[in-house]
Amino acid sequence: QVQLVESGGGLVQADTSLRVSCVASGRTLSRYIMGWFRQAPGKERDFVAAITWRGDWSLYADSVKGRFTISADKAKSTVYLQMSSLKPEDTAIYYCATTISASSKHRRDYNNWGQGTQVTVSS
Repeated sequence: QVQLVESGGGLVQADTSLRVSCVASGRTLSRYIMGWFRQAPGKERDFVAAITWRGDWSLYADSVKGRFTISADKAKSTVYLQMSSLKPEDTAIYYCATTISASSKHRRDYNNWGQGTQVTVSS
């Protein structure tokens, strides 16, 4: 079993940056790919980015490509999502989760969800 705890969310202005973190604990973490999803009020939970613990592969949603960067620190068991050029439409609860399905952007392929961290971008 894997436990995930997100942190780092907050209220920021548009065109600024914010970094959220996800600390993972549990056995055999290295077998998982780590992903970030987000869910805005009244909307589906959508894929944002994913990465391997070695950092040799990553995947992004088109909506964040070029603005967000996912990274992983295996020694700290922590995955980061650096968000730049934030827009009001990036406002959502950001969740991290695990998958063993390479290249998947589908929520159904992810498990071990954290509790989420709220990111609010004001215009």
